[in-house]
Amino acid sequence: MVEAWYMDEAADDPRLPHRAEPARPVGLEQLRRLGVLYWKLDADKYENDPELEKIRKERNYSWVDIITICKDKLPNYEEKIKMFFEEHLHLDEEIRYILDGSGYFDVRDQEDRWIRISMEKGDMITLPAGIYHRFTLDEKNYVKAMRLFVGDPVWTPYNRPSDHLEARTQYLEFLAQSA
Repeated sequence: MVEAWYMDEAADDPRLPHRAEPARPVGLEQLRRLGVLYWKLDADKYENDPELEKIRKERNYSWVDIITICKDKLPNYEEKIKMFFEEHLHLDEEIRYILDGSGYFDVRDQEDRWIRISMEKGDMITLPAGIYHRFTLDEKNYVKAMRLFVGDPVWTPYNRPSDHLEARTQYLEFLAQSA
C-alpha cells in the first residue's frame, strides 16, 4: 500500500524522505478528500492488465506513453528534474503509473501544507486538475512511469501562483464541498 506523510520544512536534498517529526502519516482517505486517487496494480503485466484496462475505460484515459527518468535516459535530465520539482498545477488530471523504480509526489493539503506520497512499482495515482503539486526522484534516482491522459496530452505546468485559473477555482470548490 502507498505510504504518505506530512513533510518537514528542511530545504536540503528533495530526494530525502523529509518526514515531519514527530511522524504524521497520511492515509488514503485523507488523500481522497484532496481528490487524489490511488490504485495498486501488477506492473509486471501492465501491457495486458485487465484491471488497468478497466480503469482506463472507466476514466477515459485514452492516451498513454512511458517515460524513464534517470541521468542516462532523460535528455536535459538536471533541467527536467528541477522543472518537475517546481510547485505547479495542471488544467487536467495528472495520472502516473510506476512501472519500475520509485519517487515522490508532493501535494498541498487544505491548509497549504506539503504531503509527500512515496510511489513505487505498481502504484498508480491520479492528481486532480488544479491541485498544487511537484515530483522528485528519491535517492535511487530512477523511475519508469506510464503517463496517461484523457484525450491528447497537454504538458503545460502553471507554476504557483496560478489561483486565477478556472481549474484552481474548481479545485478549491471541490475542497470546500469535501470538508
